[in-house]
Amino acid sequence: MHYTQDGRKSTIGPTFQARNSFAMTDDLAGKTVLITGSSTGIGAAVARGFGAQRMRVAVHGNSNMEQAEQVAAEVRAAGGEAIVLQADVRDTAACGELVAAACKAFGRLDILVNNAGGLVQRSPIRDAPDELFDDILALNARSVFSCSRAALPFMESQGGGAIISTTSLAARNGGGGRSVLYAASKGFVSTFTRGLAKEVARFNIRVNAVAPGVIDKPNKSASTPAHQIDASLRMTPMRRQGTLEECVGAYLYLASGTLSSFVTGQVIEVNGGLLMP
Repeated sequence: MHYTQDGRKSTIGPTFQARNSFAMTDDLAGKTVLITGSSTGIGAAVARGFGAQRMRVAVHGNSNMEQAEQVAAEVRAAGGEAIVLQADVRDTAACGELVAAACKAFGRLDILVNNAGGLVQRSPIRDAPDELFDDILALNARSVFSCSRAALPFMESQGGGAIISTTSLAARNGGGGRSVLYAASKGFVSTFTRGLAKEVARFNIRVNAVAPGVIDKPNKSASTPAHQIDASLRMTPMRRQGTLEECVGAYLYLASGTLSSFVTGQVIEVNGGLLMP
């Protein structure tokens, strides 16, 4: 349910959710992009948004390739080109092979979106086994490092590019209950973004990130208790969850050389005002 600031029911949420047109700039048409974790959720919405810009999109999936194929079909229907690639991005070698496959298919890689990630499992630190630490850090942190490292030589040789990673509001506030490891892994993503931006700016490679807040994603209730979502919404000035589509504009902005050519090392917060750093 969506509410206005004075507590009344609102139709704003469904209106925003219906928006699926991102006619922002023409400079992305024909550009190539690899989006990790794009078979569902924010990654899938970003893939569709890039498709609407007539881009060439490498849709990545791992456990559910049927969904990845569906997203690729939606990219094509939106006006773009699409291929589908499979890889377990928790594995460093697989990340290198994934990036190389996208570059081989397209002949270049203009944009890398490091979106693969997830909460994995909530656990208080005192009960967290080493295996859970390894899984969360491999999925959320090492995948960003490995894919970015693999993409850099291609981008340097072609004269530039853009890397956009998905971090989280949790990177700033430590996360919700029993999600310290997830928050810490996203803290790595935010810091890695700023540091890498300094390192590769001389190669005309821009590095930025998007930090979604409380977003209405598929199966969200399976990982986040309803009372935690409600508490977050009460503290959000907009009094509602964001939609997947409302995240897309930030990625389009950061991908566009026309719109953000002098923007690097930044984390764009998309959270309805829940946190204003």
